[in-house]
Amino acid sequence: MVPAWLWLLCLSVPQAFPEAQPAELYVEVPENYGGNFPLYLAKLPLPREEAEGQVVLSGDSGRAAEGPFAVDPESGFLLVTRALDREEQAEYQLQVTLETKDGHVLWGPQPVRVHVKDENDQVPCFSQAIYRAQLSQGTRPGIPFFFLEASDGDEPGTANSDLRFHILSQAPAQPSPDMFQLEPRLGALALSPQGSASLDRALEGPYQLLVQVKDMGDQASGHQATATIDVSVVESTWVPLEPIHLAENLQVPYPHHIAQVHWSGSNVHYHLESQPTGPFDVDAEGKIYVTSELDREAQAEYLLRVWAQNSGGEDYAEPLELQVVVMDENDNVPVCPPPGPPVSIPELSPLGTEVTKLSAEDADAPGSPNSHIAYRLLSPEPEEGAAGTAFELDPTSGSVTLGTAPLHAGQNILLQVLAIDLAGAEGGLSSTCEVTVTVSDVNDHAPEFTTSQIGPISLPEDVEPGTRVATLVATDADLEPAFRLMDFAIEGGDVDGIFGLDWEPDSGQVQLRLCKNLSYEAAPSHEVVVVVRNVAELVGQGPGPGATATVTVLVERVLPPPKLDQDSYEATVPVSTPAGSLLLIVQPADPTSRPLRFSLANDSEGWLCIDKVSGEVHTARSLQGAQPGDTYTVLVEAQDADEPRLSTSATLVIHFLKAPPPPALTLVPVSSRHLCTPRQDHGVIVSGPSEDPELASRQGPYSFALGPNPTVQRDWRLQPLNGSHAYLTLALHWVEPHEHVVPVVVGHNGRMWQLLVRVIVCRCNVEGQCMRKVGRLKGMPTKLSAVGTLVGTLVAIGFLLILIFTHLTLARKKDLDQPVDSVPLKAAV
Repeated sequence: MVPAWLWLLCLSVPQAFPEAQPAELYVEVPENYGGNFPLYLAKLPLPREEAEGQVVLSGDSGRAAEGPFAVDPESGFLLVTRALDREEQAEYQLQVTLETKDGHVLWGPQPVRVHVKDENDQVPCFSQAIYRAQLSQGTRPGIPFFFLEASDGDEPGTANSDLRFHILSQAPAQPSPDMFQLEPRLGALALSPQGSASLDRALEGPYQLLVQVKDMGDQASGHQATATIDVSVVESTWVPLEPIHLAENLQVPYPHHIAQVHWSGSNVHYHLESQPTGPFDVDAEGKIYVTSELDREAQAEYLLRVWAQNSGGEDYAEPLELQVVVMDENDNVPVCPPPGPPVSIPELSPLGTEVTKLSAEDADAPGSPNSHIAYRLLSPEPEEGAAGTAFELDPTSGSVTLGTAPLHAGQNILLQVLAIDLAGAEGGLSSTCEVTVTVSDVNDHAPEFTTSQIGPISLPEDVEPGTRVATLVATDADLEPAFRLMDFAIEGGDVDGIFGLDWEPDSGQVQLRLCKNLSYEAAPSHEVVVVVRNVAELVGQGPGPGATATVTVLVERVLPPPKLDQDSYEATVPVSTPAGSLLLIVQPADPTSRPLRFSLANDSEGWLCIDKVSGEVHTARSLQGAQPGDTYTVLVEAQDADEPRLSTSATLVIHFLKAPPPPALTLVPVSSRHLCTPRQDHGVIVSGPSEDPELASRQGPYSFALGPNPTVQRDWRLQPLNGSHAYLTLALHWVEPHEHVVPVVVGHNGRMWQLLVRVIVCRCNVEGQCMRKVGRLKGMPTKLSAVGTLVGTLVAIGFLLILIFTHLTLARKKDLDQPVDSVPLKAAV
């Protein structure tokens, strides 16, 4: 027997995996079928196992089909009940389903597309029975001048609707029976080569053509129709055009009509091109327009070409050419030459020297008054009271020359010249041309010192040669840098050559320097006379009194510098020497000399410090990074306390030794303390082991450090409070609450102890105090003992019940095994 769950699984599988949509079934039916009906078309792929259902045929919208189609339920064939017309409907979209009586679909839907196959049952038809066309004389052969139109109701793209055009007859048949040719596929009518060569220009009567259209392409069979074309020959109007003159900047409404062409035939389209491209256009009637203003300066002439074309874009004849000439008007102002570099004129140049020559350009027609330019000087205007002008201008050539007014070196003069066309007449257009004129310098000024007396300047007699004594500044009124080049020399006051001069060639400053040692005894003062001259040749008067300057120098007596008791100092220290250790004392050589002030230089590591009064050298911090065997050199500087400029120095060399072995740690227990977590602003004060009696006679501060355990250094922080106490706090925000033993290493005078600080970390209440667990009451059982007692009691009860039931079972079995007559009877009550 099959389980019920297996039947449910089998029923659910078809619903979980629906059948794939059947592919569309394509069926063709001949149009206007003349046989017997119904006509069987195709067998449908109906399933055999679903025979109890009924076949339903519907349209693509799902409604019951009311068309000429049906399905034979016995054979499963799709059939048509009457003849079909493709022109009425070319395709039918059907779908077939197999359904139960209550409408449940057992199979499908099966899409079916029925195509009505076309047959040649439609006769081609011209759009008109009689066509009228005009043929212009001069039409090129082979260029269609008329197009026939015909239609066929059969299926497009098939031979049934493939139309061909033919000329059946021509009347009259003179001068040639083949005056025309007709393109078979397009129906394009054109002159034949014979017709073009023999067309009678005097002939006024029309030609009548009988034309035929036939379907089925080039096959001999097919339907056909005829029509008549009346072709009238007209005189050609396609004649050349005269040139047109148009004024530039013409103020008229645009587009503006300027000419017209005409092709006398029918079915004409006009096309225009401009060389170069210009604002011209042609409309469907052959009217030529200019669409915007013309500019002669941009383009003086245009060549227009106009074509007459049929609807296929083919030219009936050669294009007509039209020349457009743009006439000039005075619409361009004179254009000044672009600004160039300033024109340089030397000062004191003679009268009539040409400064510049202006040449403005006018874009109007050359040689006409519109481009004839005259010049007029606008600036600079003559100054009031001046005897003449600085510049003169030729109005015709534009040449600018120097006038009678003098010019000065360094002047920048802006010349403004008005350029006017129409030869300067009224109404002419003008522009202002500008030229910058600079007056260049000549060497007509001698250099002079800004100060003729410098000093007195005090110099100690031990000053080193090469020291700058003074800086002298000289100026030159000339503007040209080459004319400001100066040469300096010592003219007096330096017989022994103690002083010298130093200057840059293009600088107006000269440095007076010391070349030899000074001697107070030899000369307590000096007066050095310095003179300045031009390097270039001077024009005009020679140098004046300002070309000489005197520098007064006073020599000061020098005291001897201080001396130290040693030229260099050395000290040997272990690398473990603590901060503050005394290394040595720097002292003056003469204890009775004036007091000194000491300092250290080149102490790059910052390991040392020196007392500025006593000269004691101490370690400023621990010698971290120093290696045994290395040396460390610093410079000890000593200055006279009263005369800071008097100083001396000596080197201090430190030799590093290997550190002695660290002293053994002495464990010192410390009583327990309490801290709260999360961390509060509280800590534990740790003090040195002051109970050691040997410490009473020792000096120096304690050093405190946490033990080397990484966990301890992560969880705790130790900060020194003073020389004898430190402050221990939590480093983390949360530390596990229990008792912690924190090792603290204490050092003092080369001796070390390890303090084991016991800190109890507890949870904190809102007041920041430790919360304590409540202990168990004396005599009360614990949870574990209570549970054990309960379990033991239950086990004992179960064991007793098992004994009782076992006893009863054995007793009953014994009674059943005895014979019936051996069972004693109950005594009657």
